[in-house]
Amino acid sequence: MYHGILNTRSNQTLALACLATLLCLGVPQRAIGQAVSEQQATAASEPLTNLQAFGKVEQIASGFQFVEGPTWSRDGSLYFTDIPAESIMRLTSAGNVELFLKPSGFANGLLFAGEQRLLACQMDGQLVAIDIHSKQVKPLATEYQGERFNACNDLALDQVGGIYFTDPRYRAPEPWPQGKEAFYYRDAAGKITRLGDDLQAPNGIGLSPDGKTLYVIPSMASEMMSYEVLSPGKLGNAHVFCRLKQLEDQTNGGGDGMAVDSQGNIYITSAAGVQVFGPHGDAIGIIECPEHPANCAFGGPDRKTLFITARTGLYQCQCPVTGN
Repeated sequence: MYHGILNTRSNQTLALACLATLLCLGVPQRAIGQAVSEQQATAASEPLTNLQAFGKVEQIASGFQFVEGPTWSRDGSLYFTDIPAESIMRLTSAGNVELFLKPSGFANGLLFAGEQRLLACQMDGQLVAIDIHSKQVKPLATEYQGERFNACNDLALDQVGGIYFTDPRYRAPEPWPQGKEAFYYRDAAGKITRLGDDLQAPNGIGLSPDGKTLYVIPSMASEMMSYEVLSPGKLGNAHVFCRLKQLEDQTNGGGDGMAVDSQGNIYITSAAGVQVFGPHGDAIGIIECPEHPANCAFGGPDRKTLFITARTGLYQCQCPVTGN
């Protein structure tokens, strides 16, 4: 660490000397600024190999029952859910937390599709769209093969308007309406396809930046799975993408939610913290949290803030890479 600090100071001194020389030579400040911006962009595009440039995890708000489903809005606010309270909350750009919708149908995962259409997985067994102005709730997926879903959990949106979503056992009535835990795809026309039913408690779900890989987290297993997306809603074979680090008292603890950054790095919430993996499944590090994290999402003006929902609190961490 100390060696790195020395290198940083040396680089800063060299940069200042170069800047002074360029100004003396009559090089326009505008051209210098452009060169600096290009250099910063190059540095930001370097592969993430450790968490040294990450900021401290800070609490934003507390006093909730069990928070989940953070998603960033273009208006500069963060929406998230408090499942037992059956509420969708909103953190405004001014830093105030306010109630957005109650009852929420025990909403869990959230995601924006456009500026005013908020998608929500309701653990009451359906996928819905909420108009953030009128707060009108429109069902998008309520059943499969004539039976309601178990308890819709989390979701991901592709580039053609299709929605991937998980449907595990949590909060599902007994016996499970679907008989199995599964994950699905709803195309833009409303057709629903079951993609897989062989994972234990499929929970978090996400797509790579290019949309060619789907990630699914089984909460009852330590392996996170990946699938090649052959076409919207059509997957190739399953592969183990990574294995989560376990706490000392665990042997097969799984993850919960996830976020993906612009480089394709994956952030998975777990009992050990937010575990970060590279695009090829290599472990990068763990962001430790004061409480057990449930989900995370990128946001902020530059999309470099990782918002983390963790049991009773909402947290944030500044990152060197932008979110996807």
